[in-house]
Amino acid sequence: MKDNTCAVCDCELDDTRIAVKIGGKTVEVCCEECATVLREAEAAARATAAAAAHPGH
Repeated sequence: MKDNTCAVCDCELDDTRIAVKIGGKTVEVCCEECATVLREAEAAARATAAAAAHPGH
């Protein structure tokens, strides 16, 4: 992935890019749909990590 491509779909970024904060870092995506994908992936990863940290709960 290059600095001028979307973090989700690898499309080239233009002036409509969206900055999304994920895991303490800011990444840029090409559209709101890709921003949603990234946010949902982070939420799923956090839920998995939380479940692993508290097995049986």
